Amino acid sequence: MITAKLSNYRIAPRKVRLVADMIRGKSIEQAQIILVNVSKKAKHPLADLLDSAIANAKNNFNIDKDNLIVSEIRVDQGFVLKRSIPMARGSAFPIKKRTSHISLVLAPKADKNAKNTKKAEKPAMVVKAAKPAKSVEAKPKAVKSSKK
Repeated sequence: MITAKLSNYRIAPRKVRLVADMIRGKSIEQAQIILVNVSKKAKHPLADLLDSAIANAKNNFNIDKDNLIVSEIRVDQGFVLKRSIPMARGSAFPIKKRTSHISLVLAPKADKNAKNTKKAEKPAMVVKAAKPAKSVEAKPKAVKSSKK
């Protein structure tokens, strides 16, 4: 597992997740194209983080970037900077400046031949025969007579 992490990045996690969801499960080339063309501020740290993970794969594991996919990208909430802004009648309104922790995991692509062999190895489902329905004899119902 090739990982890269970015801690305490000063953009709210819900904004970073929008871009992270776009590249999850994509190949490295597709993820880089998406990050170049998306119009969100969070694209810059994610592009740098992806480049760092690719460098980790090349230097530490000798894996070429053509054989990698973004298998997992997780955006968690970091600490919250609490500030306040003056409001009417001398009151203060709290402002929460949120930070993000981003972790990226790259994995090698699975071969198509390996997928086919795994499917062949799975046992077929066994279908049980349905039980025959019990025959219910019609019983005559008692008729109530009303006497006046």
